[in-house]
Parts: sequence; structure tokens; C-alpha cells
Amino acid sequence: MVERKPVDDIDLVGQIARGERAALSALYGHYAGVVYALAFKILGSVEEAEEVVLDAFAQVWRSAEQYESQRGRVDTWLFTIARSRALDRLRSRQRSARILASVQAEVKVSAPTQIHNPADSVVLNERRERVQIAMQQLPDPQRLVLEMAYFQGLTQAEIATEIGKPVGTVKTRVRLGLSKLRDALGGLNESP
Repeated sequence: MVERKPVDDIDLVGQIARGERAALSALYGHYAGVVYALAFKILGSVEEAEEVVLDAFAQVWRSAEQYESQRGRVDTWLFTIARSRALDRLRSRQRSARILASVQAEVKVSAPTQIHNPADSVVLNERRERVQIAMQQLPDPQRLVLEMAYFQGLTQAEIATEIGKPVGTVKTRVRLGLSKLRDALGGLNESP
């Protein structure tokens, strides 16, 4: 009986670089559990940890030809990729929480403290509620750029830098978000 030598990780990465899906599957089988544990430890979320695993192995698939064995072991390279993806998600989550808190604070601060006419108060409250509901119905990427632009006063270039997307993407998200808000709010500008 001929004993088969197990394929080592460096060989697997070489095969992945050549587009061999079975090699990616084998590497996934070796490390998915550990990568998941690392991501879960950082994020504390099953869903996000699972997404990090998928993101990390997708990056391995895309960048396997860039791996250099003399710079470190395959598992170290893979864990670095996974940790980076998890930290990106964590930072994004924290950024979104800060933005939401600032939006909520802005709504509270900008609300008039004294309204002399009760009818005006009712109209303002209804409008505020309609705007908040319309904003919540926007897709997250569109809502985020609108909140950054209108509540934080950031330019589209600053937003692009903050979220790591091209300015063109930010402009498109702003335009689409404003269009959806305009449709959702319909006759809001009409006087009561």
C-alpha cells in the first residue's frame, strides 16, 4: 500500500493561485473553524463571524498568487486576513453606532423647545416622524452617506475617505437616497 503524503498549506495556496477550487475547499476545511473562532471572538456575532470567514477565504482566492512563503506561514497569513476583515466590520459597526447616536442627538437638539401654536407643534412632530421613517426605509449605504452629509456636515470626498469607497459611489448613493426620500415624503413641503 502506497502512503499518500498530505498536501501542505503552501502547496494548497499554490494550487489556489492556479485556480484550483478543490485546493481552496481543502484549505477551508483545515482552517474555517479556527478563523470563525477568531472572528467571533472579535465581533461577538455568529452572522458577522460567518461573513468574515467567507470574506477571508474569498480574499485568499483572489490574492493567493501574492502569498510569499518566506514572509510567514499560510495559517498566519490567513489569520491576518481574517483579523483584518473582522476589525473592518467592528470599526464599521462602531462608526454606524456613532452616526446613529449623533443623528438621534441632532434630532433632539434641533427640535424646537417652545412652540406657541399647538397646531404647529403637531405638524412639526408629524413631519419629523415621516422623515425618520423615510430615512429608516433607505438601504443602509444610502442612509449612511446622507446622515454623514447632512448631520455631520461632511463633503462627499470626506465621506468617500471615511467609508473607503470612491467619490463616484458616494455621489450615486446620495443621489439615489435623496430621490427615494423625495418619493417617500411626497407632499411634505406643502403647507398644512
